[in-house]
Amino acid sequence: MISLNLKTVSVKTNVTSPPSQSLVPRYPRPSIATLPFSSDGKATLTSVPRHRSRILAAEVQELETSEIEIDDFSVGADAEESGGEKHSIVFVASEVAPWSKTGGLADVMNSLPSSLSRRGHRVMVIAPRYGQYEDAVDTGIKANIWLWGSTHEVGFYHCYKNGVDFVFVDHPGSFLRMGTPYGDANGEFGDNQFRFTLLSYAALEAPLQIPLGGFPYGDEVVFVANDWHTALIPTVLAAKYRSAGVYLGARSVLAIHNLFHQGCFPPDTFNQLGLDGRWYNSMGWQFMERAHMACYSYGHAVNYMKAGLVNADRVVTVSPGYAYEIATPEGGWGMDGIIRERQYVLNGILNGIEPSEWSPQEDVHIAQNYDEDTFEEGKAACKAALQESMGLPVRPEVPLIGFVGRLDDQKGADLILGAMEWLASQDVQVVLLGTGRKDLEDGFKWAESSFRDKVRAYVGFNVAVSHQITAGADLLMMPSRFEPCGLNQLYAMAYGTPVIAHETGGLKDTVLDVAYHDSIGSRAGTGWTFQNADVAGLKHALGMALHCFWNDKERFRDVQLTAMRRDSTWETAAANYEQIFAWAKIDLPVTG
Repeated sequence: MISLNLKTVSVKTNVTSPPSQSLVPRYPRPSIATLPFSSDGKATLTSVPRHRSRILAAEVQELETSEIEIDDFSVGADAEESGGEKHSIVFVASEVAPWSKTGGLADVMNSLPSSLSRRGHRVMVIAPRYGQYEDAVDTGIKANIWLWGSTHEVGFYHCYKNGVDFVFVDHPGSFLRMGTPYGDANGEFGDNQFRFTLLSYAALEAPLQIPLGGFPYGDEVVFVANDWHTALIPTVLAAKYRSAGVYLGARSVLAIHNLFHQGCFPPDTFNQLGLDGRWYNSMGWQFMERAHMACYSYGHAVNYMKAGLVNADRVVTVSPGYAYEIATPEGGWGMDGIIRERQYVLNGILNGIEPSEWSPQEDVHIAQNYDEDTFEEGKAACKAALQESMGLPVRPEVPLIGFVGRLDDQKGADLILGAMEWLASQDVQVVLLGTGRKDLEDGFKWAESSFRDKVRAYVGFNVAVSHQITAGADLLMMPSRFEPCGLNQLYAMAYGTPVIAHETGGLKDTVLDVAYHDSIGSRAGTGWTFQNADVAGLKHALGMALHCFWNDKERFRDVQLTAMRRDSTWETAAANYEQIFAWAKIDLPVTG
């Protein structure tokens, strides 16, 4: 039996006010006249149905066209331009490039905030301080946070870069460790629940306490929590701050980059979170058997991702396709029922790419820079350089097929190995780059040793080589079983490299099948896709692409240029996020 008699957590600061004053409103609040009133004249929020929008009559007609249909999870083209309302936006994540990075989340936390800053918003990014960051300065601000039965003092370091306030939460016992942000050679850190709960509480204090640019952000902010590591923020915001009259004008957005990872922990740890017992229902969870995750207490757990889904004011995923998939039993990892209930606050927004890092015109890693006008010459030079550096015969007439990715079940590396004998029987060359599961690494090594004249495998990861494959390959394989957004296909298309992709998530949104579009008289195709994540599907798509390469050079070049012209900038994504923030501000906040 779970005891729900909790000692309320006291979030304290020791900077500008006595500890007992940390939750006393210090910044302007919405006028009491804007709050709904009960029959006895007292202001109340709990009497209003959760998430019912307060929309002025003049706004109803304008917003009617923006209603989200069950099969439309994208943000429309009517997203506000940079001349619209300006927001104070606070992103919170477990990693941010270039200071900490294990995957695409870190890149998003650098590029998207910078784009929003360029559009006139005030933007902060909060992440743990995993190292001695030389460009981050100690603010001198401290906060005392009560969790797990004791008080923990955290500090805040600050770096202003590209128009963004990067704030790093300092707690050496939790964050200054060898390994990745999540674990080391022995596996995941055993205290990850505590570490990221501490990050979430600290992040909620930062906008109130740190005088960046001379004054704090205050409480009229939009928090963007990313994945399970910070998915507790909407719950703490609603349970502890709004109930104390703080952050009444703030809103929370949960950004889901990968729903598979949900942050599940033993149910009795709820007692350590400082939340009133009535919030347990929004976190309590019983595992599906098919989820293949560790179960606690006969399958019960507290689930941070569930808490975020239930209590966030808005929810976004990293592509419209993934927003659709996670609302299905097949793609929802047990969350699909909750997601369908909250479908009206769910949208999918495609990630962008950073042209300063991924652009054939500026790339410092490739043999020759190029644009549309110099495409053929530049692409040929990059291909020849890749062939030579990999020890393959320099043959411009042979299709060179690349793969860059993590070697695991998600990315479909086993499908490539399953198709390898057939692929090697064709007049092609294959270059593979990746690291991950040992059996798949061994499989890549087998492919190279078995087909030395055609296949090269780089087991490991190398930034320069990834750029060289992206620029030098004629085709890039992405047979992912699921892909919330995917970035490699965006990189490849920017370099004029068509993609072979499984139709899932962001791949389905971005890689337009040439065969289908040709059949309807369109020239919009940017690659070749397959519906079933199996070897047969991959071979069929590869066969279609190779047939085009060998037999219709003009059409293949047209596909390359069409891919290259695709708009994958962060400016487009930033405009769509502005619309989400505007909608969040219209909705009444979650209050429990």
